[in-house]
Amino acid sequence: EKYWLPVDFYVGGAEHATRHLIYARFWHKFLFDIGVVSHEEPFKKLQHVGLIMGEDGRKMSKRWGNVINPDDIVDKFGADSLRVYEMFMSPFSEPCAWSTNGLVGARKFLDRITNIKLGTASDGGSLRSLLHKTIKKVGGDIESFKFNTAIAQMMIFVNAVYEAKDELGVAHLDSENFANFSKILAPFALHLAEE
Repeated sequence: EKYWLPVDFYVGGAEHATRHLIYARFWHKFLFDIGVVSHEEPFKKLQHVGLIMGEDGRKMSKRWGNVINPDDIVDKFGADSLRVYEMFMSPFSEPCAWSTNGLVGARKFLDRITNIKLGTASDGGSLRSLLHKTIKKVGGDIESFKFNTAIAQMMIFVNAVYEAKDELGVAHLDSENFANFSKILAPFALHLAEE
């Protein structure tokens, strides 16, 4: 009990987490009062996740017929596109409406990464410098659950790679920069990053 508690980080939707937290805190405080657990609170930190609404702006519900089946999305766009879109669509704790057009944009972003060619020559100081800034920002944004701004920064980097096309119009990165970019992409698009 002393090893596992308190829980470092509790993530949940505000609708469900409120009730879960009331029950969990009530029972935990009771157990603390009778000396069975060593910490007064069960969780160190709480982070709410925003509710995803249907494209019609209402809460997704079978009743309204506006539920999106993730299996259908994965079959059509891929799991990485779904993950990137969900993390990019709004700040983590804010509610937002689903948009299939936004999902298409996430897929196009991943396709642009797929089309970057692995080069042998150095990419030069400007791309390397931007990559280092991107690594720093993405790392900080992941820690503070700002996934949407982390993805936005990676989009800025990918755009810079395309702006630095060679004389044949090919966007490329050297192997070291490509590997480093893949590492920060992995938490968002793990299948593509692994490839």
